[in-house]
Amino acid sequence: MIILAWKNIWRNPTRSLIMLTAIVIGVISGSLFTAFYNGMIYQRINDAISNETSNIQIHTPQYLENKEITDTIPHISQIIQHLDTLKNLKAYSLRFKTMAMISSANNNTGVVFIGVDPEKERATTNIWKHIVQGEYFPPDRKNGMLIGEKLAEKLKNKIRSKVVVTLQDTRGNVVSAAFRIVGIFNTGNTGFDERVVYTTQSDVLKLFPDTMPLIHEIAIALYDDQYTTTYVSQLQKVLPFVDIKSWKELYPEVGLMADYTQYLQLIFMTIIFLALSFGIINTMLMAVMERTRELGMLMAIGMKRSKIFLMITYETVLLMGCGTIVGLGFSYLLVELLSISGINLASFARGLNQMGFSAIVYPVLTLREYMQTVELVIIAGIISSLIPARRALKLMPSEALRKQ
Repeated sequence: MIILAWKNIWRNPTRSLIMLTAIVIGVISGSLFTAFYNGMIYQRINDAISNETSNIQIHTPQYLENKEITDTIPHISQIIQHLDTLKNLKAYSLRFKTMAMISSANNNTGVVFIGVDPEKERATTNIWKHIVQGEYFPPDRKNGMLIGEKLAEKLKNKIRSKVVVTLQDTRGNVVSAAFRIVGIFNTGNTGFDERVVYTTQSDVLKLFPDTMPLIHEIAIALYDDQYTTTYVSQLQKVLPFVDIKSWKELYPEVGLMADYTQYLQLIFMTIIFLALSFGIINTMLMAVMERTRELGMLMAIGMKRSKIFLMITYETVLLMGCGTIVGLGFSYLLVELLSISGINLASFARGLNQMGFSAIVYPVLTLREYMQTVELVIIAGIISSLIPARRALKLMPSEALRKQ
């Protein structure tokens, strides 16, 4: 029956090739759109994790609401002891983090002032990879600071320029200290680069000589993000006195985009196949009308109507299936090529960076999305065959045989 259906498709090769071309173009366009969107979202997620939040963060329960300098994390040694038991742990960084005012000779603005252990931060995040001027905390420089390129432009500062940071201490007193810019970074996220500055914990301690190291945040990097949710639940049970959140909770808008990615391809490809289905229905109806006499003869010699139905269904599914396989083949090659070279959106770089997206997109198409397309083809093929098959089943052998 399948062989017969295949032969029937090529009775009118021109019509079949036109329909196949439409299917191939539809599949390629849908796949490339999905791959492009995936690339943007996955890259934004990767940048958020590797540059900004890491996979998991630990704070005191009230810190994210108040961001007070006194909201420090208790029982640090106990927390570290549990972190060291995580099998998928890549690294963690203990951070001093508070709001401050930064001033230069030309301007001033509010920033998030972060004090880190340079080596632990280097192992946890990729800020050091995004240094475009200067160095990542050179060991011979005291009171060094890393600032974003956008912030440097705003302050009109360059490497080795001096800035003054003003903040409140644990007693509510205003303290200030001078820092020298040793590195300027550009993560591709304008908002982050404009509001975050880094210094070392040893330089932070100079501002608070009478206190112990103040730790407001512990950033945890994992080798594989699929363990994030599991580890958040696991750590929250054994460390109930702190607030543990995943990057999805810290950046809910990015997490929402990640969750919707799996539905986008399904919706987009459904629309494409719905549009193609009308063309398929028209093609198969024409084929049935052309073969009225033949179908009547097959019924007259004893072929069951169920087999007639199956033959029409096979023809429809085979036509859509061939177009989809060819389309997915071309899509795979194009996505592989573009995943190496990337799609350069330099003309939109400013707007994309303001939203946290990179100007170069590397398309991604997963196996799940390829399989979803195949499943849609089978479903669309069966649905598209119903009207032509129903038309064929309505034929009366005696009347069909009289058709010329």
